[in-house]
Amino acid sequence: MTYKSDLPVLGLGLYYEDLPLGRKFQTIGRTITEPDIVAFINCTGITEVLFTNLEFLREESDIKVRLAPGSLVYCFAEGLLVHATMQHTGFAFLGMELKIENPVQAGDTIHVECEVVESRRSKSRPNRGLVRTFNRVVKQDGSVALTYNPLRMVKARTTGE
Repeated sequence: MTYKSDLPVLGLGLYYEDLPLGRKFQTIGRTITEPDIVAFINCTGITEVLFTNLEFLREESDIKVRLAPGSLVYCFAEGLLVHATMQHTGFAFLGMELKIENPVQAGDTIHVECEVVESRRSKSRPNRGLVRTFNRVVKQDGSVALTYNPLRMVKARTTGE
């Protein structure tokens, strides 16, 4: 048997009812470090010279600094959102479109700005909602690193009846 206390749990995600059409919010920021980049490319096998070879960057690349793969930026953005919005309430990631706007390099700090652009009750599961957000990953200088629009299934407090 699992022990459960009567104390309220902090850090739970947002429910369907908390995500009406038009709601906007942003996450906290996170700095992308060189060790983050090295760990990510080693873990994923994305060993393209653009990310692994500083000599190549110095001598052949137009960009001379340690870049973060776009997939790292997306994954870190999702990590920021999980802590802020999806703990215990996010049930499924259903798809998205993603666009890389600007490079991110070691030392850049990112945060995610979200706007709910679709919010509807699931027809097949009335205790769930389908929510699409338009997410902008923004760097410390205000430039947009990438944008994406995930559709997620989230828990609802009620069945909507």
